[in-house]
Amino acid sequence: MTQHEREEALRRLGDGRAWRDFCRALESAGEAVLRPGTPEDPRSRAEGFRYLTRLLRAGLESHVESADPRYPRFFQLSNETIKIGNDNPDNIYHNANVSGAYAYRICGRRGAAHYLSFGSKGGGYEQDGAMAPTGQLDQDEMHFAPDGGFEITAACNRPPNCANWLPLQPHSTSIVVRQTFERRGDGPAASLRIACLNPDAGDHLQPELLEPALQRAAAFVRGTANLFVDWMQRFQAHSNQLPPNDQEMCQRAGGDANIYYHNSHWQLAPDQALLVEFWPPDCTTWNMQIGNFWMESLDYRYHRIHLNKHTAELSTDGAVRIVLAHRNPGAQWPNWLETCGLEQGAMLLRYVGAREHPPIAARRLRFAELAARAG
Repeated sequence: MTQHEREEALRRLGDGRAWRDFCRALESAGEAVLRPGTPEDPRSRAEGFRYLTRLLRAGLESHVESADPRYPRFFQLSNETIKIGNDNPDNIYHNANVSGAYAYRICGRRGAAHYLSFGSKGGGYEQDGAMAPTGQLDQDEMHFAPDGGFEITAACNRPPNCANWLPLQPHSTSIVVRQTFERRGDGPAASLRIACLNPDAGDHLQPELLEPALQRAAAFVRGTANLFVDWMQRFQAHSNQLPPNDQEMCQRAGGDANIYYHNSHWQLAPDQALLVEFWPPDCTTWNMQIGNFWMESLDYRYHRIHLNKHTAELSTDGAVRIVLAHRNPGAQWPNWLETCGLEQGAMLLRYVGAREHPPIAARRLRFAELAARAG
């Protein structure tokens, strides 16, 4: 930033233009909820605008509070009340902003998660709608102390005698940590700390950089909301089916290299149910979940909206049969997912650590047909 640019930035901050332009940018981001083809019923509109407030919380945390790659901290871009891109209810997510210009040490203790992975990413939803992979380290490659302790170096080049290395690239901008549990809340989560090994400036707020940070937060809201509306409109072409997604597209959006994704759209009338059937492969775990049109997982704190390898009941022939329905289909269908009063939304089945990805059958049935099939 030149001296002239710095002086103009300080003037805009002082007279309020920086704040007013941030508010205008945030207002324009709301047009994503009103795009043609998005649901117009009051419930979906309300969830859409609430979604924007959640994205704003995430955007401010990422681009204002935790933005400096020289003084990173782990924060949650997704959690129980901030939901992005079919967030996994079995996961605890953590994020940190980094830069390939620096090196980092991540320390912690393993915890009880069934699956643990660290991924470095380049870009962001506020830029080009991408969080492309730049490196990955997962539990099978890591060395742990007897008490579960670990230390990771994240850097472009692997240091000598480094047991756990998370590769960065010059264009890396963030780290995503996934902890996947068999049953959320069973056992402690991993403890995590991150520090930059070679910071070259102090950690105080630089006034001239606040406006760009606010604009990036607003761009995050706009970019994230529009990206996943784009996805949902694409998925509507195969509504109530679960074909494999474009895996490269999933990876560009921040997906895990060990996960294979089936994304789609569901829509059910009051007297209909969706029967999903598959024979799960050998894998670390699998998970199926449903969400709303904005690709937010439904509220798993109070409703059963997902199942996994450890919570679903297998049929006698080894198949998993899951029913999406507005009401309980009965004891003969133990794997029921609640639609929580919605008429349509997102659904996702993911395989973690699977070498094979068998097809998934999905049939929309009337409730009477479902009952007859069970009998």
